[in-house]
Amino acid sequence: MSALCDLPAVTLRRLIGARRISPVELLESCIARIEAVNPAVNAIVATDFDRGRALARGAEAKVMRGEALGPLHGLPVGIKDLNDTEGLRTTYGSPMFAEHVPARDERVIAALKQAGAIVVAKTNTPEFGTGGNTINDVYGATGNAFDPALSCAGSSGGSGVALAASMLPLCTGSDTGGSLRKPAAWSGVVGFRPTPGLVPSEKRRQGLSVLSVQGPMGRDVADTALLLGAMAGTDSRDPMANPLLSPEALTLRRPVDLSSLRVAFSVDLGFAPIAPSIRRVFEGRMAAIAGSVARCEAENPDMAGIERAYRVIRCTNFLASFRQYYERDPALLGRNTRSNYEEGLRYTLADLAAANAEQTRVYRAFQGFFERHDLLLLPCQALTPFPKELPFPTEMEGIPLTGYFDTSGITYGISMTGHPAICIPCGRDEAGMPFGLQIVGPRGRDGFTLDAALALEQLFADTPALARPLPDIAALSIRG
Repeated sequence: MSALCDLPAVTLRRLIGARRISPVELLESCIARIEAVNPAVNAIVATDFDRGRALARGAEAKVMRGEALGPLHGLPVGIKDLNDTEGLRTTYGSPMFAEHVPARDERVIAALKQAGAIVVAKTNTPEFGTGGNTINDVYGATGNAFDPALSCAGSSGGSGVALAASMLPLCTGSDTGGSLRKPAAWSGVVGFRPTPGLVPSEKRRQGLSVLSVQGPMGRDVADTALLLGAMAGTDSRDPMANPLLSPEALTLRRPVDLSSLRVAFSVDLGFAPIAPSIRRVFEGRMAAIAGSVARCEAENPDMAGIERAYRVIRCTNFLASFRQYYERDPALLGRNTRSNYEEGLRYTLADLAAANAEQTRVYRAFQGFFERHDLLLLPCQALTPFPKELPFPTEMEGIPLTGYFDTSGITYGISMTGHPAICIPCGRDEAGMPFGLQIVGPRGRDGFTLDAALALEQLFADTPALARPLPDIAALSIRG
């Protein structure tokens, strides 16, 4: 039997506004689910239930007084442990910050609270968000909701698992090389990487880069759009932010007519290692979709040189962010963070100039690609989940791997273009784990990308083999 916490966020918000449920009841349902299943998966890592309960009572009183309500009024929201939350422990997954409690919220958290969200929990992440598996030396590893012995991916892994198990109706995430999309894929939920600047951040060290963004996660597309509408905005401290943006236009979406869409698909972007079993699953999904769209054809966009460019450009963020710690003592940084910093030290200014030029060339070729196609469909993960204790796998169905981002080409290639991309659930893979479909839209057309995802989500819901898979909550509760 479903609990209140299992309902979609859009439904919950409507019921709160109609006085049919109380924010207090909803929060208690979420707390009960967290206490029942989180011991099995370790997705929620810091909580403030006492303050949350007080806020829920205040939200209930506001409803009863008939006051104006924000779009997230009374909804509990999980915050990735990279975001500063006033009064709630924020560690960034690093032992250096194990007891850090920020004195103020960063912009995006303040925006969520202004919209009526109740921030009650932080979700696990690898150290400084660095890695394809959610594991750190502060809280340990987060297990997959469908098999707690396996990885939930990273770096927004705690958020993905919290959503999969209905511990919270909405969660935040962030994405550089795929950190919103990849955990969504392995948790059977939705993760949306918006156009850079749509969700401003005053914390980005490299404000003019398109690589790192913050974005929403939900259990379906409509919930994800609801959260995006509250996260989006403008902020002069972020040079990528658009001062002409109207965030309210993002919230309520309508599915596009699939029969009008020109769809391209690529299993590997022409360069990314992909496990044979994932290739087979993806090709089967494209065959299932083909009859519902105007055109569905295989085509790899021009990504020549993007792997080298990504390796160089991503390292600049590590050099900008961690120099003070590395020069004090390299051991202050975990393995992934330290190795990326040290890789950056080996590159020259000429390497960076060449990488920026290659990224620009690929970007321009991508614009030509989207003159011929409305959408690009891709897998969201290169492989099925691996054991959660591994920092990263060293092989993938016989394909040797050298590092954690060897399996991320299918997502970081898209990050480098600055285009919006969303992962939606699309059944299970051959191992019985969730399979995620990545949908890439035209530059700046986040609303259209969400609407296309909504239409595909509805198509998949009518086919049991393609519908969103659900974890066994009773089994997780017993394990906990």
